Amino acid sequence: MKRIYMDNAATTPVAPEVLQAMLPYFSDLYGNASSLHSFGIEARAAIEEARSKVAALINAEPSEIYFTSGGTESDNLALKGIALKNRKKGRHIITSSFEHPAVLEVCRALTRLDYDVTYLPVTRDGLVEPDVVRAAIRHDTILISIMHANNEIGTIQPMHEIGQIAREKGIYFHSDGVQTAGKIPVDVEALGLDALSISGHKLYGPKGIGALYVRKGVKIESIQQGGGHEGGLRSGTENVPGIVGLGRAADMAKETVTDEAKRQTALRDRLKEAVLGRIDESWLNGHPSQRLPSNLNFGFRYIEGESLILLLDARGIAASTGSACSSKKLAASHVLTAIGLGPVECHGSLRVTLGRSNTMEDIDLVSQAIEESVSRLRKMSALGPR
Repeated sequence: MKRIYMDNAATTPVAPEVLQAMLPYFSDLYGNASSLHSFGIEARAAIEEARSKVAALINAEPSEIYFTSGGTESDNLALKGIALKNRKKGRHIITSSFEHPAVLEVCRALTRLDYDVTYLPVTRDGLVEPDVVRAAIRHDTILISIMHANNEIGTIQPMHEIGQIAREKGIYFHSDGVQTAGKIPVDVEALGLDALSISGHKLYGPKGIGALYVRKGVKIESIQQGGGHEGGLRSGTENVPGIVGLGRAADMAKETVTDEAKRQTALRDRLKEAVLGRIDESWLNGHPSQRLPSNLNFGFRYIEGESLILLLDARGIAASTGSACSSKKLAASHVLTAIGLGPVECHGSLRVTLGRSNTMEDIDLVSQAIEESVSRLRKMSALGPR
């Protein structure tokens, strides 16, 4: 049985080239990058080379890149760091109602420190409308945080327009770019971003490493005290192998992102047409076209998404019902409820996210498997049509 992996929004495999780049830093090149001897100098040089590669991926300066343990830490550092440093200016933060928990939970924590957070609604397609952002701004607004593309439904936000509004009002603009960096072209200058979160394992790098872009001049406070690593913003001995891996992954993504996005878009559209064309009472969650090349989120009536995942897994196909960070929770997805779906509709969702290894043959096999599995589940369901 052929195994087909279509859960690349949850994680991607480490690219062989990335693994090869990392291996020497687990063995021969094991120096601490803060040491003054040759071992340390080698490690430091590797870190700075990786910093330049990550910066090049998003059109930033190397000095604006800070390495972290992943997307969650980057989101925490961006939101808490900017909020704490700028609390004398104001304590109002704007975000959306369907951000990743790494943003939502930080915002909830900040409310316990007397910050006020506005959670913006989204359209049925999952868009944050710029006019809604503008209307939410107050005299004490210090930060806007809107994810570049949603991790569950793939909708890409109008970042340029929101960035222009933030710049006009003198408000810092952060984005969780975990699902976009390396998957579509990302230009922090064009998007008007002051901070961007990146995760290594979403772009064929290792787990446990990420980065935060912070525009030069942005006032941000460290939330982790120690020896002053990463320009004093993120203390802790650097994860040299992970950083090297992220750098190599970023370098590879920069070379392939445009062509790969076009290829995956063709695969995505073929799968969308096959599933929606063959299965009655099915629909697509998220924007029909303004979405990630790799993402499809389907809804099916009369079935449970968890049961569909198990049937597909038995056929060697890996997909999900939503975010891997919350897929074991029984509550309806906050993303799907935010776009207006009811609890029953939410539980009939299927997220399929493509990657570099997927082929047109995979698409045909998966579309057939989805059709047959949905039909089987509906025959077993007491809720199905009679």
